[in-house]
Amino acid sequence: MSNLVASWAHGPMIAFDLETTDVDPHRDRIVTAAVIAIVPTGPGQKPQVDLRTWLADPQVEIPAAATAKHGITTEHARAHGRQPAEVIAEIGAHLARIWTATVPLVAFNAPFDLTMLDAELRRHHSRGLDLSGPVIDPICIDRHLHPAQREEKRSLTNLCKVYGVRLDQAHNSTDDALAAARLAWQLAKDQPERIGQLAPHVLHSRQAQWFREQQDARVEMLERKLWGVPRGDTARIERLQRQISDTRASGKSWPLLPETVAAARRVLPPRPGGPARSHASWTPDLEAALREQWLAADPAAAPTVLHDQLAEQYGRTAGAIRSRLIKLHCDIDVPGQACTAERAAELKARLDAEYTAARS
Repeated sequence: MSNLVASWAHGPMIAFDLETTDVDPHRDRIVTAAVIAIVPTGPGQKPQVDLRTWLADPQVEIPAAATAKHGITTEHARAHGRQPAEVIAEIGAHLARIWTATVPLVAFNAPFDLTMLDAELRRHHSRGLDLSGPVIDPICIDRHLHPAQREEKRSLTNLCKVYGVRLDQAHNSTDDALAAARLAWQLAKDQPERIGQLAPHVLHSRQAQWFREQQDARVEMLERKLWGVPRGDTARIERLQRQISDTRASGKSWPLLPETVAAARRVLPPRPGGPARSHASWTPDLEAALREQWLAADPAAAPTVLHDQLAEQYGRTAGAIRSRLIKLHCDIDVPGQACTAERAAELKARLDAEYTAARS
């Protein structure tokens, strides 16, 4: 890289990563965190690395899908994790000490991790995250440099392969943080004039602009999808309208994400003895996935068996699955079939009557 000494990539930086209970940064909880301060020591020498890690007991169930990624079970977190308020306070205080106007913080998909930490600070300490320095987000930079759709999803794993960067263990907060820092360094090396030689605060401002442009492009794509939806498909229309509204709002607040209607719902703990997500809110993406699975089902399949299978998959009760399918205008008696609003009202009345009878 030409003029590498002038690059932020050869100065101190902080790498940051979280592993969490789920993917909603406003509602879900931190499980593990890593903050790595990387300080150069001299030409040709390894940098000084100061690693801090945390394991929290999130005090909610960790879904099986999340455990499958980061390996932390609810039982392990309860047995070995610390109180979340203590963990969150320590992370915030540590960042406040080392993250400054001249020391950038690197995080892959920074809006998720920073919004999650901001929400946890508000939840436990009634204050938000102080953005005390510039942010560098490799995925935002890559989307700007290569706006065309890549063949594979822009995950940390895939982008590390694209740029020849080492990632030891994906979905481990320490390894992910280190890989994000390596990826940022490689981007600076590959693009000295466009990335590497910009002052950190200038690169921060550029990324905010790029992110806004990226979200505007996504809004246009979602609007094109919306135009093609049949008028009677109200569930899909409403889902796309919410996505458009949320995407447009998120483009204005990088590197934090604004609260959306869906994200503002209260998360209740699972019912004792019940499914893991019995009280969790349905997100638009979950609703869309459920509806698509039902409409793709074999019409000859037994509906009650399919209800039970979906209940196990989504961590809900069979009754909750039936209720949600009705809301999404799916005929719960006929796999693979949608229904009219009138039929949905009829099915809901029947379900309500069955529920009342079961409780009497």
